Amino acid sequence: MMHNQLQSYIRREQLFDPSRRLLLAVSGGRDSVVLAHLCVHAGLSIGIAHCNFRLRGVESERDEQFVRQLAAKYDVPFYTMQFDTAAHAETHRQSIQVAARELRYMWLEKVRQEEGYDLIATAHHMQDNVETLWMNISKGTGMAGLHGILPKQGMLVRPLLFATREDISAYAEEHRLEHVEDSSNATDKYTRNFFRHRVLPVLEEAYPQVVKNTGASIQRFREAEMLYRQALSFHRRNLLEQRKQEYFIPVNKLKKVQPLHTIVYELLKPFHCSPAQAAQVVELLDSEPGKWVATPAYRIVRDRKWLIITPLEATASTFFVIEEGQETVQLPGKQLHIKTTTGIQISDDSCMAYIDKQQLHFPLILRRWKQGDYFYPLGMTKKKKLSRFFIDQKLSLPEKEKVWVLESQKKIVWIAGMRIDNRFRITPGTKEVLKIELKDA
Repeated sequence: MMHNQLQSYIRREQLFDPSRRLLLAVSGGRDSVVLAHLCVHAGLSIGIAHCNFRLRGVESERDEQFVRQLAAKYDVPFYTMQFDTAAHAETHRQSIQVAARELRYMWLEKVRQEEGYDLIATAHHMQDNVETLWMNISKGTGMAGLHGILPKQGMLVRPLLFATREDISAYAEEHRLEHVEDSSNATDKYTRNFFRHRVLPVLEEAYPQVVKNTGASIQRFREAEMLYRQALSFHRRNLLEQRKQEYFIPVNKLKKVQPLHTIVYELLKPFHCSPAQAAQVVELLDSEPGKWVATPAYRIVRDRKWLIITPLEATASTFFVIEEGQETVQLPGKQLHIKTTTGIQISDDSCMAYIDKQQLHFPLILRRWKQGDYFYPLGMTKKKKLSRFFIDQKLSLPEKEKVWVLESQKKIVWIAGMRIDNRFRITPGTKEVLKIELKDA
C-alpha cells in the first residue's frame, strides 16, 4: 500500500519523473532506511549519501558502516563524508544543529553536481512537518512558516511527507528492515526534540488526531499562501515603481489599501525592513515630508507624494581631487568628462557645464554637498544656499543626497547636473573654456 501512496504523492506534487536520478540522504535511521527500500523496489535510479558529523563517537562510526553495507546490499553507489561539525559550529558561531544542516546540504549538493544526479531526496515525513509548523508558529515566522517543510525546493525533494511515523514503522516491520538508533534523538537538548517529546504528546492527549489534522491543514495553508502571494504580486505591480536604483510608492494610493500593515511589511521586506520598521513606515504616511526610516541597506523617505526607497550610499565626506589635464572622474554610477577648449559655447543641457578656465585654481575638488554650502546661481549677483536652491528645484531627500558639487579654492563652481556659479560663467573676455559633462556610467 505504501508503494502506491508514494507513487501517488510523487505524481500529485509533481516531484520528479521516475527516470530521474536521485541522491538519497541516508542517516541509517528508520525513516531514511524505509525511503531507500521504497525507492529500490520502485525501480528508481538512486545513489546513497551519508554524513558522519563525528558528534557521537563510536556510534557515528557504526552508523556510517551500517549505511555503507545498506548501499552494498542494494548494489547502488555510496558516498560518505566526515565533518568536524563542532569546529565548524565554533568557527562560524553557530549551533550544532545549524552547522550540521549547513554542512549536510552543501556537501549533498556538491555530490549531486559532481556525480550527475538530478535531485537530492530526504526522508522527512508528516511528523517532521507538523513539528516544523509548530516551531515556526512559536518563533513567529508569519505566513511563510505555515507551509512547513515543502515537498520540493529547488533540487531537493521530500517524497515521504505524506506518511506518518506509524506508517513508516509499520512498513519497516512488515519488510523486516533493520536500522540504527541515534541516541541524541532521545534527549530534549535540541529544539525539535523538545517539540517531539514534550509538546506534541500533550496536544495528542487532547486531540489524538493532531498530527494527521495538522498535516491536512498544512496543505490548505500552502494553498492559502499561494493566494496570499498572488494578492501581494498585484499590490507590488500596483504600488511599487522602480526608477533606476530607487523605488517609489504613492502615499495616497498606499493609504487606501487594506490590510495596510501587512501590505506595507510585505512590500518592504525585500528592502530588509523588519516588522517594527514597517510600523514606523505606516506612521510616515501621515508625517511631514523629509522624515525617514532606515533599514540596514535602504532609507525609506517620506516625500511630498511618495515614499522613496533608496540604497544607502557613500556619505557626504566622499570627494575626488581633479588635477589639471585630468579627463575623467569615475563616480558611483556616473562619470565626469573634462576637456579644455577655446571654443566658447552655450548649452541648455544641465549635465553640461562650460566654465571660464582662467577663473579656476587647480586642483579642483568634487564632493557631496553639505549644509551651509552656498553659490551664486548663473545670472544672479546674490548668493543662495544650496538647501534653499534644492527646495526651489523640488528635490526629494534622496535626490539631494546624490548631488555633487565642483569647487575651486572652496568656491562652488558647479552644482553637477544642475547649475553653474555665476562667478565662473563664460564672458566676452574668456580665452579658455573647461567643458565638463556628467554622464551615466
